[in-house]
Order: sequence, then C-alpha cells, then structure tokens
Amino acid sequence: MTEWWTYRPSDFLLFSARTYYRLFELYNLDLWPAQALTIGLGLALGLAFRQRRDWAPRAGCVLLGAAWLWVAWAFHWQRFADINWAATGFAAAFAIEGLLLLAWALFGAGARVAAVQGRTHRVALALLFFAVALQPSVGLLFGRPLTQAEVFGLAPDPTAMATLGVLLLSATRSKHRWAWLLWPLPLLWCAYTGMTLMSMQAADAFLLPAAAALAATVAVVEVRARSVR
Repeated sequence: MTEWWTYRPSDFLLFSARTYYRLFELYNLDLWPAQALTIGLGLALGLAFRQRRDWAPRAGCVLLGAAWLWVAWAFHWQRFADINWAATGFAAAFAIEGLLLLAWALFGAGARVAAVQGRTHRVALALLFFAVALQPSVGLLFGRPLTQAEVFGLAPDPTAMATLGVLLLSATRSKHRWAWLLWPLPLLWCAYTGMTLMSMQAADAFLLPAAAALAATVAVVEVRARSVR
C-alpha cells in the first residue's frame, strides 16, 4: 500500500487538462452567441460602478445572482458533473451563492458606490473589468484557442472574480452583518480552481487565488479603516 504522504494533488484529479478545456470548448459552442451578451452586460455594469451610479450595487447583485444560478445548472450540473463527481456539490454551492446575491439585491444592496474611495474602488474595478474583458483571452497567452475561453456569466472562474469586485464595491460598505455571507463561496471557488489548475500544471493557476487574496486583503483593510473613523 502506498503511503499517503507520497500522493500529489494531481493523483486525485479525475480528468485530464485536455478533457477539461475541451469541456469549455463544447460549452461555448452550445451557448454561442450568449458570450457577447454576458460580456456586454458585464462591461455596462463596470461602467455604472465607475460612474458611481447608486443603482449599480443592486443591479450588480441581480446580474451576478442570475449568473451564479446559471453556472450552477448549465455548467456544473449539466456538464462538469460528467467528468467530476464533485460537480454536483459545486452546483449546490453556486445555487446558494446565486440565491444569496438575489436576496442581497432585494434586502441589502443599498450601499452608495460613492462611499467606496481610493484603493478599494480601483482594485474592485480592476477585478471586475479583468474578469469581464480580459480573462476570456488569458488562455491565448498559454496556447489555448479562443474557443476554450472562460466567459463572465457563463463560466465559474470569471464569474467568481467579478463577484469579488462587486462585493468590494458594495458589501464592504454595508451595515448589514450578513453581507459577509456573500464572500466565502467566491473565495473558496478561487482556491479550488487554483489547486485544480496547479494539478494540471497550468501556467495560469495563480490567477484566481491571487485575485481572491487581493480582494480579501483589501476588504479587511477597508473594514478596519472604517472602524477607526
């Protein structure tokens, strides 16, 4: 019997890198041209936050809530579960996050964007715009075709990163303590993605964990700064 400490993360991977990226390629073919719609909506949302529209947090939570629910069903449940038995659990987690975001849109997303200043505002916008506009083309830098792109609103990774940006722009300023319930699942997904891509020896494995660490650090600093004002 092989000792447990000799195992590497890749030994627990249930699929190959080729199978994983092929999944996105087929997914994109099935959904085309929905990618143009979700990217357009994401850019419009980012512009609304940049212009500090007071309705942006609520609209952002509605859009993201719908995106998390869609990814739960269309990606995790319908497709990812075919190559990874854990995807049914991911589907449940994404559905929970989607419902929390919709509930936040209805009952809590009243923070004024104008209240988010300086570094927090810049980092949040950078995360949001990167997830929507740049992340679909990241694979090109590492030799993957654009047909395998991961697109905001349809794929889990850019949706999670965009969510962190929106939470920085809204939830960090909320007086509702349950706003912090919105954070764990996006952060955990970023960590899971990082481990999965690392197991596949993907060059961009650092991307989501780095985004999660940055968002969490800025959120903590923002909350501590508010507490001493």
